[in-house]
Amino acid sequence: MAKKPGTLEEKDKEYIWHPFTQMREWVSETPVIIEKGSGSYLTDTGHKQYIDGTSSIWVNIHGHRKRAIDKAITDQLKKIAHSTLLGLSNIPSILLAEKLIRLAQGGGLTSLSKIFYSDNGSTAVEVGLKMAFHYWQLKGGRYNKKTRFLTLMNAYHGDTVGSVSLGGIDLFHKIYRPLLFESLRAPAPYCYRCPVNRMYPDCHLACIEKAEEILKERHKEIAAMIVEPIVQAAAGMIVAPPGYLRRIRELCTRYNVLLIADEVATGFGRTGLMFACEHEGVSPDIMPIAKGITGGYLPLAATLVTREIYDAFLGEYREFKTFFHGHSYTGNPLGCAAAIANIEIFEKEGTLEKLQSKIALLESLLSPLKEHPHIGEVRQKGLIAGIEMVREKDKKTPYRLEEKAGIRTCLEARKMGLMLRPIGNVIILMPPLSISKTDLKKMVAITGKAIDRVAGRR
Repeated sequence: MAKKPGTLEEKDKEYIWHPFTQMREWVSETPVIIEKGSGSYLTDTGHKQYIDGTSSIWVNIHGHRKRAIDKAITDQLKKIAHSTLLGLSNIPSILLAEKLIRLAQGGGLTSLSKIFYSDNGSTAVEVGLKMAFHYWQLKGGRYNKKTRFLTLMNAYHGDTVGSVSLGGIDLFHKIYRPLLFESLRAPAPYCYRCPVNRMYPDCHLACIEKAEEILKERHKEIAAMIVEPIVQAAAGMIVAPPGYLRRIRELCTRYNVLLIADEVATGFGRTGLMFACEHEGVSPDIMPIAKGITGGYLPLAATLVTREIYDAFLGEYREFKTFFHGHSYTGNPLGCAAAIANIEIFEKEGTLEKLQSKIALLESLLSPLKEHPHIGEVRQKGLIAGIEMVREKDKKTPYRLEEKAGIRTCLEARKMGLMLRPIGNVIILMPPLSISKTDLKKMVAITGKAIDRVAGRR
């Protein structure tokens, strides 16, 4: 009889399959096992502390063990942990829905007026896709042909089958193509590696011409266009040039195509405003949100939609206009209580106002890295940054994936007390919004040293 695993490390390797992780490598190495967290720091079972440089994969907002969110959850636990929204309602889900709509409309996203809850970013996007498709079917007549979706290359919208069908990152999505529905694709606004070989601003947003061509020729069959507003996150924090998002909104309006703005990664202050759409005064028709919604505490998501889309589903029971979609934990009271507390912290502590000086500081700290011989581009929007490492700066030659330049850099940073996770050759910095300026300086300094150790000193 095989010996049962005893230590936490042994049990992890025996029983857990980790996401986006090559498990053969995982079981051959000593893992970091996190035991607790406080503020912007994580502590492992060996009592070593790390700055949480990626907000525990882009979810933590106000730091770990934020007293107000802790209290909101424990107070809600004294009442009820979960109650379904299928045929019932609950107090936290109602109060949160009001807050989210007021938050969106207060930021200029005036068209959004209804909330549909789910439990993660992928499902929030999936909800949006089904709503967009179903909406045009309910409109009937010539609109029944609007069944296609337009997406961008390098896109990432989640890991469910519908959201993967909209994805444009071959490393993640190519293997699943036989399972997927076919989407229409337009070039992404990736200025450093411009898909149309032009230079901003002289290009006059030439990368949008293909999207306009597709919309003009095929709008009668397109239900919606989906974009990650301002920042394509999983593509390597690719920041769209000014005016791109606004132009997409104008085109969707002109050609009667719904606009889905996937704010899963960019929402809740990450770009310096509550929602990325606010930077260009764009109000989408459908807006999935998740990640930061509970401050990084519990799985919760929502899809915000217009009144017009909502009204299309109204009718008599016998008409079966109902939106036939739902999740067991839809509108979970614990998650909603955490989300309410999260939003109230923004309001009471002036989070966005305090963030502006940190954004400026991060920009100044990152500036010297732009001259590094193995850094091709440093991209930043708000407190999000992507540092693209290259083998040859003048030719923009990337490191080969098997060289693991990004992974090795993050492992070096880990030795120095900074927890990061790369996307290919791009080092991602996305700390909690609450990070101190001292820790922000430390984070960038460690990142620079780690890059030097892997790529060579400046």
